[in-house]
Amino acid sequence: MTEEQHEGAWLTQEAYDRLSEELERISGPYRQEIVDRISAARDEGDLKENGGYHAAREEQGKNEARIAQLKHLLENAQVGEELKDNGIVESGMVVDAEIAGKAMKFLLGSREVADTLVGDSDLQVFSEKSPMGAAIHGHKVGDTVSYEAPNGKEITVKIIEAKPFQG
Repeated sequence: MTEEQHEGAWLTQEAYDRLSEELERISGPYRQEIVDRISAARDEGDLKENGGYHAAREEQGKNEARIAQLKHLLENAQVGEELKDNGIVESGMVVDAEIAGKAMKFLLGSREVADTLVGDSDLQVFSEKSPMGAAIHGHKVGDTVSYEAPNGKEITVKIIEAKPFQG
């Protein structure tokens, strides 16, 4: 595994396939649909006051950005088997923890793919490279660890549960 691959987001095969299908759809038929709408709106005449044209161009920009995001994600992704449900915290796990005395549930994983993986869910995503993520990575249910927050305070984390993300 190269260093560049190691930097990519971890994805299950199912997540990789789902994102690949999305990329195929938005870079093929959906992209053409937007181009057709722009062309039809352009044929209507004056572009300065053509709301349909401007809306279609804005949608085209968003779609192209999503295409670029997905291409980058999929090219650099680490695709693996389903995580083992062994209670050991690693990237791709949903963690229940007590952080500084407060209960919290989150996904440990890449911040770059948070929206892609968790969608509209309320589940927060914390990077395994963050101070907290680095502190809990590799520890198991029942362990208590601490890390230094950016403000210099020592924060204690007790790992209550760690289960593979089912997204």
